[in-house]
Amino acid sequence: MRCNLYYMDAEEQLKGWFTGRLPEGWFTGRPEIVLDREEITVLGALPPLTVADDLPDVEKAAALEGYVERFREETRERRIDIAREAEHRFRRKVSWGVTAGEETVMFTTLSVPVMTRLRQPERQVLDTLVAAGVARSRSDALAWCVRLVGKHTDTWLADLRDALQHVDRVRAAGPDVVD
Repeated sequence: MRCNLYYMDAEEQLKGWFTGRLPEGWFTGRPEIVLDREEITVLGALPPLTVADDLPDVEKAAALEGYVERFREETRERRIDIAREAEHRFRRKVSWGVTAGEETVMFTTLSVPVMTRLRQPERQVLDTLVAAGVARSRSDALAWCVRLVGKHTDTWLADLRDALQHVDRVRAAGPDVVD
């Protein structure tokens, strides 16, 4: 039971560490820290680019793209240093991204192979997506399917994650059995 408490504490420590380690002024508010077994993703909101407010849509989009690229280049060295520290400390790779306006741009992401067994009907779905040019390979087709499901079930998945966190808290609060 202590191991669940330790994991919850470790996640809070990780988020707190990033909050304290990231330079002030990089993002508006606290960055979103998302983690799984392999990766820590740091996603921060950039301050609004007010000089682009009165620009036509095409120029505004180009200005935001330039703004994100400038942030990426200006913070590269510090982000690399912070990522190295975090990777050593938390034993996970670090990915970075920002939101600017309505856009989310990921600078780095980790692509992790996942083993799965599919029956013929599921393989046929993937093969159809490949044949239609939607995906380059079965792997890309499967990733496309997962993104599609995630996009259309965000609320349900969020409820499921909340329920799992509740289960972890209940387990952690359970009796400590000593042999």
